[in-house]
Amino acid sequence: MKAIEVTQPNQMRLLESERPSPRENEVLVRIHACGICGTDIHIFRGEYLGGYPVIPGHEFAGIVEEVGSEITRFRKGDRVAVEPNISCNNCVNCLNNRQNFCLNWLGVGVTRPGGMAQFACVPENAVFSIGELAFEQGAFVEPLSCVIHGIERARLRIADRLLILGAGPIGILLLKVAKLRGCVEITAVDRNETRLEVAKQSGAVSTTPSLDTLIEDSYDTVIDATGALPVMAKSIDYARPGGTVLLFGVPPAGKDMCIEPFKLFRKGLTVLSSYTSLRNSYQAVDLLRSGLIDVSPLISHRMPLAEMQRGIELIEGGKENVMKVLMLPNGS
Repeated sequence: MKAIEVTQPNQMRLLESERPSPRENEVLVRIHACGICGTDIHIFRGEYLGGYPVIPGHEFAGIVEEVGSEITRFRKGDRVAVEPNISCNNCVNCLNNRQNFCLNWLGVGVTRPGGMAQFACVPENAVFSIGELAFEQGAFVEPLSCVIHGIERARLRIADRLLILGAGPIGILLLKVAKLRGCVEITAVDRNETRLEVAKQSGAVSTTPSLDTLIEDSYDTVIDATGALPVMAKSIDYARPGGTVLLFGVPPAGKDMCIEPFKLFRKGLTVLSSYTSLRNSYQAVDLLRSGLIDVSPLISHRMPLAEMQRGIELIEGGKENVMKVLMLPNGS
């Protein structure tokens, strides 16, 4: 099979190797679509968890090609997606329903081979059916499940005024789910005018390319979807007294953010973060299957594996009106 392997920070290669064989408790998935995520970029740049070499990719869907001897839930030909966070279900966090903080955590595409390959072996308990859902939609199940978890943590209320900083694929998914929760006035901020247009089409009441146009202390909830430290630091300025700030975007590891603690004190803010998802995959599948969440406008590029580095560079540079870049390991 062919796969993309990150050999060390800022270096990757197109690897050709034998197709893997599933262990007794694993499913071999033929991968039809895998999204490039900000986490993949952090791995490529040496800014995130995991070691090297690694086959990245954790947002993927495909067809079951082969099953291990102990597998009973799946058979060849099933259409599936993957929950990449593998928990032990036996540590203090797992036993207190905090599986996303498992002390023995493993991650598909982070600590074990992922979806930037024609095939991947995944434990049965990390695989679930997508039915007739298109593979490109299936590749959004993981990011959408993370968004659902974040929105649940933010505890949005009906008729909330919401500010979303960043209108990339994650920002738009946050916007769409927030509308389902009853937010009536959503403002999206992004320097990219194309992304702002997608935000408008997705239900944003207002959009702006600049933070300077916003009124401070005026939003019930502010969500950062950029992971950019200067933007994250400014997010507390726009929440109303008693409001909520959700830091959702993935910032670089090992970097500090400067905020004024007195503002937190004076405004009585609730400041939250959101890490991966917490058993939200079936919610994501149901939202996609129902049509309540349409991800087709978010897909801007489809590429073969060999072009993954170009896909990363497009995202980093904001070129070619880029939104979500999908890799198609086995062709269209």
